[in-house]
Amino acid sequence: IDITAKPPSPARTSSRRSLAYLGHLSDIHVIDAQSPARLEPLVVVSSAFVSALHPQDTMTTQVAAAMVDSVTKARFSPVTGAPLTAIVNTGDNADSRSSLELDWYIKILDGVPVTPNSGKAGVYEGVQVWDDATYAWHPNDPAIDKYGAHGFPQIPGLLEKAVSQTVNSVGLAAPWYTVFGNHDTLFMGNLRVDPTLQAWAVGSNKAATAASATHNMLSQMATDTNVANELFDQLQTTLGLERGTKDVTADGARKLFDQIQFMQAHLNSSKTPGPIGHGFTSDNISTGQTWWSVDVTPYLRVLGLDTCNQVSGADGAVPQNQFDWLEQELAQAQQQNKLAIICSHHNSLTLENGAEAVLEPSQPLIHSEQFVNMLLKYPNMIAWLNGHTHLNAIIAHPRQGGGGFWEITTASCIDYPQQQQLVELIDNRDGTLSIFCTTIDHDSSANWTERDFSQTGLASLSRQLSANYWEIDPLDKIGSALDRNTELLLPAPFDMSKISDAAVEKLHNTRRAQIVAYEHGRQL
Repeated sequence: IDITAKPPSPARTSSRRSLAYLGHLSDIHVIDAQSPARLEPLVVVSSAFVSALHPQDTMTTQVAAAMVDSVTKARFSPVTGAPLTAIVNTGDNADSRSSLELDWYIKILDGVPVTPNSGKAGVYEGVQVWDDATYAWHPNDPAIDKYGAHGFPQIPGLLEKAVSQTVNSVGLAAPWYTVFGNHDTLFMGNLRVDPTLQAWAVGSNKAATAASATHNMLSQMATDTNVANELFDQLQTTLGLERGTKDVTADGARKLFDQIQFMQAHLNSSKTPGPIGHGFTSDNISTGQTWWSVDVTPYLRVLGLDTCNQVSGADGAVPQNQFDWLEQELAQAQQQNKLAIICSHHNSLTLENGAEAVLEPSQPLIHSEQFVNMLLKYPNMIAWLNGHTHLNAIIAHPRQGGGGFWEITTASCIDYPQQQQLVELIDNRDGTLSIFCTTIDHDSSANWTERDFSQTGLASLSRQLSANYWEIDPLDKIGSALDRNTELLLPAPFDMSKISDAAVEKLHNTRRAQIVAYEHGRQL
């Protein structure tokens, strides 16, 4: 797909060189499926809460490990053979702001084993074994829920196996960087956390019915308890449901993290594959600034943004101070003959959140049109990597007179097709650049083998369940043929000979040596 002002040379395939080869992860959504803070019954209240529950929620760590395996197996480019430069992860790492989910996701990317259980060891305590939770798939007996009517299978023992097994990850084979997603910022990706909700998360009562979940939410959201009770009574009458909670094993490790704790967890992570902080630094902790800038090569600057609304709503915006900082970074990179890629959770279709705190001062919020127009001012701004919508999509943002940049949205690890991407930046040596996007599946079979409760077996089952989950249209997430496995062309923003072959080869040799060390350490 082309936004160049002139046709590229057909001979580019024999002259091109790889400037950077990146992995792009997004919307991993590691889930502690037993946490009392997860209000799964809300799926029956409104379609806005459709992602509060999936049939495959207990298998997210297995899927994440299988996706890490796929990225690691692709550590040399399928297009040029270049070694993996870095991986960028565009948010929604922990599904419900649980400290356990945050810990599990970081360990899986770093290659540290995890056991995805909370509460009572070896036991699943949650909605998928409770008879009154008819909105959930019950693997032990789907005859009692709507999933059975849709042909979902009976798989006794699945839940205990999924939460009790130790999940081993090979770890990423290159440095990785991350940004905030709305699920890393707000409860369920939509609501601010208050002390009542924090207590619910580490307590011993979990909502089993929509009425109990709604009552808990309204009680902690409303300043007037009479209003909360009135709304609850209306919902109870409308839905025909009763209050209902179940006793579960309390677990203090389920506490809900805040922004500083999110960044500190990355600073505390393993030294390999690095870097320490994964984009965040000690300055982020001291200032509270939640965005960052990193030169992943001497000639490529990656800018990690925080587009998440701090007040409410799943969609995002760019605060004025971050917008100004980004423009300064792009201008500086242009002066230095550096290419620039930005990474954010939200995409150009979801930067329209206008929610602002009532009692607290806030920055003006920049939305999509103004944001894209600013990016188009800088020819060195070549790509915008993001996620949020759980689908594969590529959008051209052309500049008047030729050129522009490419917006590349990758799918998620929770919803079908459970795919991520490889993104390679190539100098064609003819005044154009190519960006190759290669979509990858996680490393497990597309067809689950009955009673295969191995780690890869559960990842396979998760994909199959997601492909049949009718509430979230699976085919809608795949994207068209132009959104997967594409070559994206654009004009070079400056004379690419300013980037010497020696500098490129030095980078490749350094990364090859690091990969060899990784392979030796992991015995791959």
